[in-house]
Amino acid sequence: TMKEVHMKRTSTKILAGFLLGATVTGGIATATTSEPLGVKVCVDKRTQAIYLAGSNGCSVSRTALTLGAPTIDVKSIAALVTPSVVSIKVVAPAGSGTGSGWIYKSDQTSSFIVTNNHVIETAAVSGTITVELVNGDVVPAQIVGRDIAYDLAVIKINRGNLPTVTIGDSSKISVGESVVAIGSPLGLASTVTSGIISALNRPVTTGTVGSESYVNAIQTDAAINPGNSGGALLDSRGRIIGVNSAIATLSSGGVSGSIGLGFSIPINEAKRVIDELIATGKSTRPVLGVFFDNTYTGTGAKISRLSPNEGAEKAGIPAGSIITAIDGVKIADQVGAIVKIRSYAPGSTVTVAVDLPTGGSKSFKVTLGTAPSN
Repeated sequence: TMKEVHMKRTSTKILAGFLLGATVTGGIATATTSEPLGVKVCVDKRTQAIYLAGSNGCSVSRTALTLGAPTIDVKSIAALVTPSVVSIKVVAPAGSGTGSGWIYKSDQTSSFIVTNNHVIETAAVSGTITVELVNGDVVPAQIVGRDIAYDLAVIKINRGNLPTVTIGDSSKISVGESVVAIGSPLGLASTVTSGIISALNRPVTTGTVGSESYVNAIQTDAAINPGNSGGALLDSRGRIIGVNSAIATLSSGGVSGSIGLGFSIPINEAKRVIDELIATGKSTRPVLGVFFDNTYTGTGAKISRLSPNEGAEKAGIPAGSIITAIDGVKIADQVGAIVKIRSYAPGSTVTVAVDLPTGGSKSFKVTLGTAPSN
């Protein structure tokens, strides 16, 4: 039940990476056990030249970097986290299928499991959901709450004292970092794949018209296939940083496999929704308070009209403005604007840069409102 992502082409500026080689003359470099492995260097921010780091670290004009750092220990992560990742099977009149999930909280008698909404949504009205644990036990599950807009759901099983996944921090990750994905692609339970973070803040939309999910996604080249949905994307220390949700495909129709373009919901964004679903069975989304012009084809997101008494109107943004950036992140189109706003919690204050309908540009500080999600 993996959603295919259809992304329209947008021009992206690619910053070429560079291969680094450091030579040390007149001495022998030694590594002490108290320091992480690798050679500490300073990269000049202007010229990109590399210098060995001194005992005082790097100056403000240079960026600290470690070359030849140790690779990720996939074997240890798999042993640590696999018992906390489950297979989910749905049998329902509206459609059956398999997916993945991970154990978020567990007490003596029950456990909360996180997955994607699209994994379990066919059983929302009628049908059965079962969870297969790592030891092979199959346990019935009930839906606690689900959120179409973020493509997240929480289900519950009456089995306690299960190992939970450690929550990471998706705001601290960088492109190029090693990651591990664990899930049940094509029904193959406890499948482990690895790769890197390929991009951050990738605007991705899935679902059908009227019930789209908008994801400010982490992109990874770790192999993700149909059935991986709802599984865990882990950092180099085995902490979850994303919920695997979608793959891009080359074919139009049919079941497609991984082409190295997988997308995950950042855990910081997901955790707020998960906690709300557990607490109340419902969740909320932030509201900018604008309607976008669907006919606009230029760069940015054009505001056709404002919602009365919502954040954008209160901040003074005029209708007809074109949003060009939100908190310094460039906005390419309407989807990019929606995805970026959805990445915040309701009540957050964001800086919205616009091109005004009268000419010129201006930035506005907007306090986001709240609305029931979906």
